[in-house]
Amino acid sequence: MSGNTLKKNAKRTRLHPEDRKQIILDTAARIVSDEGVSVLTMDRIGKEVGVSKSLIYAYFPNVTQLLQNLFARELRTLRALQAEAADEAQTFEGLVRRVTGVYMRYIEDRGMLLHRLQSEPSITGGISGPTYYSRSNAVNYLAEIIHENFDIPLEIAKAATDISFGLPEAGGNYLHRTKADRQQIEDLTATMIIGSMKELSANYNTRLRPLNKLKTDR
Repeated sequence: MSGNTLKKNAKRTRLHPEDRKQIILDTAARIVSDEGVSVLTMDRIGKEVGVSKSLIYAYFPNVTQLLQNLFARELRTLRALQAEAADEAQTFEGLVRRVTGVYMRYIEDRGMLLHRLQSEPSITGGISGPTYYSRSNAVNYLAEIIHENFDIPLEIAKAATDISFGLPEAGGNYLHRTKADRQQIEDLTATMIIGSMKELSANYNTRLRPLNKLKTDR
């Protein structure tokens, strides 16, 4: 078979629609990460993917919805990676360090993309950052673990977990802003989360736990 025939056959190869959609999103992610949201157009994406602009419109009606899909995909991917890391943990410290590590590595690799997408309110749909995506489910999951392992009432564990969600985001923002050593920021963030839960447990058991008084005849 000649080289020309191979090229013609390659051109005839039809991608599955979902595969093509992911290629479009991957291309948009690279452009936004490298150059920003403002330069993105359907023409630009079509040229870089190697398809017509009309085909891009068949998947996304406009650039805004394309970027909304991209932002949602990034958050789903991050949350799935964190959930997988949590499932593999054998201790509470291991859980915190694994989940925090996943978050920091993602920010190190994709921080510029997330930052540029988050700066556009029309794209984020009110979700201000990665820690707010599917937050209630993640908070409830971790609160149950804290409740069981630290003997803290579930409602207190939920409040503490929800508050502690701000620490990885703050650490990720610092990492993105300063280009600091990722491992150092990861360790610092995990240490703060673990330390706060240990202190909460000690504080609750010594200061806040309702006192069980012995009943005596008087």
